[in-house]
Amino acid sequence: MSYISIPGVEKPVSKLIMGSMMLSDEKMEYSAELLDAYISAGGNAIDTAHVYGPHGMKAIGNWMRERGNRSSMTLIGKGAHPDAAGPRMTKSAIDADLSESLERMQTEYVDIFMLHRDDPNKSVGEILELLQGPLEAGLCWALGASNWTTKRLEEANAYAARHGLTGFACNSPNLSLAKPNEPRWAGCVSAGAEDIAWHIRTQLPLLSWSSQAGGFFTGRYSPEKREDPEAVRVYYSEANWERYRRASRLAEEKGTDANQIALAYVLHQPFPTCALIGSQTPAEVFSSAEALRVSLTHEEIRWLDLQN
Repeated sequence: MSYISIPGVEKPVSKLIMGSMMLSDEKMEYSAELLDAYISAGGNAIDTAHVYGPHGMKAIGNWMRERGNRSSMTLIGKGAHPDAAGPRMTKSAIDADLSESLERMQTEYVDIFMLHRDDPNKSVGEILELLQGPLEAGLCWALGASNWTTKRLEEANAYAARHGLTGFACNSPNLSLAKPNEPRWAGCVSAGAEDIAWHIRTQLPLLSWSSQAGGFFTGRYSPEKREDPEAVRVYYSEANWERYRRASRLAEEKGTDANQIALAYVLHQPFPTCALIGSQTPAEVFSSAEALRVSLTHEEIRWLDLQN
């Protein structure tokens, strides 16, 4: 396993971050087996969100209690996701989401607390002020933003620097070799060329969700197979099929598979990156870990992304 550093987090963070939506305290044997496989592969970071519901978080809490390994884990919590009534970027919503997440996971803090969405109608200063309390109380060690534009991130961190506040230590948009035709979910942000250039300049760590593009590179899809309407809507395009063909060709040359090439693309950017993985089985965990063994040159990354 390879690791990156995130300011404020005391331990190195594994470049593969385990998702939690498949976990459940109602399926503890399965959940524990999956988490144990991830740990054996060298992983130490788990992504959670209040909006995902209680079961995954409770499974993580039970597992950490049984293994006695909370201090070695990096927990990412996300809160303030909008609800049916609209944005929830308020102190009460942030505090409630974080408090309930901690209770579910049987822990006193999360290593990184992220805002799950932005509320562009609120100033970055007002939002950052809301987050200083949990930091000062030790309920989290670092702040992150999920699905924020890099423009808003830059504004926020500039405000933090001017006012002596803690800004965002990492960004979590979608970044994948397959480029989405439109957001997979409402309010989601995918990193484009300008965002990648910004990350190269700032070196702010990027934690990519849907890093494997929903399995687009596994071989389960083809232009003729249109049974999955979400995959068709988000990823079906001639440009992405060409990326798939190039990933498959390069995989054959390197003795790996296209899905690992696509994951290696995310992990070999010229700035610190982690990839969130949604492995459903231990075998899928170990397969994703193999992507860390794949070496890509700058020219290969450009070629995969149709830049030459």
